[in-house]
Formats: sequence, structure tokens, C-alpha cells
Amino acid sequence: AAICCAKQGAQIVLHYHRNKKGAEDLAKTLDGADHICIAADLTDPEQTENLITETVSKAGQLDVVVNNAGVSRRADIANIDYEEWQKNWQYVVETNLTGPANLAYCASQAMLKLGGGRIVNVSSRGAFRGEPLMPWYGASKAGLNAMGQSMAQALGPENIYIYTVAPGFVETPMAAAILASPEGESIRNQSSMKRVAQPVEIAETIRYL
Repeated sequence: AAICCAKQGAQIVLHYHRNKKGAEDLAKTLDGADHICIAADLTDPEQTENLITETVSKAGQLDVVVNNAGVSRRADIANIDYEEWQKNWQYVVETNLTGPANLAYCASQAMLKLGGGRIVNVSSRGAFRGEPLMPWYGASKAGLNAMGQSMAQALGPENIYIYTVAPGFVETPMAAAILASPEGESIRNQSSMKRVAQPVEIAETIRYL
């Protein structure tokens, strides 16, 4: 999405958690200039707020937020103990739902002062079809959908528009292991095109919104 939007003339603020080099290397490849990299742990409410504050301070404006933080963990529910169950829920929900919710709130507060904006939440098909090996993931994305619907109704009159993009499997590092496993072929066959999505296809959808 950063690449696609930069091609359209946008100044990009790249958020990263630990991978500073990855963010800086990407920033160097983007069309245009004055792109910014900012570190923050989105499971920390204070760092999330500071991310928005620093963005507005350095860029002078906040037009669009792409809310795409996401992690996953797989486990057989019948064979995990209660402690692991809780750890998985806490880790995934804090990253996939609570963090993005805080980011959307902080961004919307800035946008209210700046005259409006757009927030694009990146959800998943798992919010609709269930994730038997990742119930925490499905629940976090379903929550993200509901949050987006609620915020869209509340903030639309203020010129702040909330969208949700819910892809299926995308060929990303997070999905690489399962796509390379024996399950990979059956996953690809779930699509009428017999393949998974490419990142640029999702990015162009986000750019359009």
C-alpha cells in the first residue's frame, strides 16, 4: 500500500515495531521524498498515541491511516492447556484488535481537528468463516469489522470515513509457512483462480479507498 500510494504522490509515514532497517529500506525505494519512519509498539496505548502525535508533528497532516497490524498463532484447541489458551488470546487480540482500535481512536481525534480523513482497517476472511486452529485470530478480525462499522456511523458526518478490507490468504511472509506446507494446495484451490492473492492486489484496493 505504501508503494502504491507513494506512486500517486502521497507522503508516507511507515510505522514499524522492531524492524527499523526494513522500514528505512522500504522508505528509500518509494517514489517522492520526505517519507518518514516511526517506531511504536501498538500493544502499548501510550506509544500508539505518540505515533499519531509524531506523525502529525512531522508531516503536518494526517489524511489516511492503513490499520494493518496483524499476527497469528495456530493450535489444536483440544490439545492445549488453559494457560496457552489465555496467552494466545492475549497476544493476538492485543495486537490485532486492541492496538488497531486505539490507533483508530487516536487517528480519528487528530482527523477531527484536521478536517477529516480515511481509516482503512485490514481484516480477514477469518472474521466470517471461522478459524478452528486460530479462534483468537477470527475473533480479533470480527471485532475489527464491528469496530469499523460502528466508527463509520459515528464519524461519517465529521468527514472521517472508515473502510474495511478483508482478504483471504495473501502471499506474505506471515502466510509463507502454511502455503509451503501440504495444506498449501488445498488453500489455493479454495479460490476460483486456484491461487492466493498477491500483496499488490490488496494494496491497490487500499489505495483506491
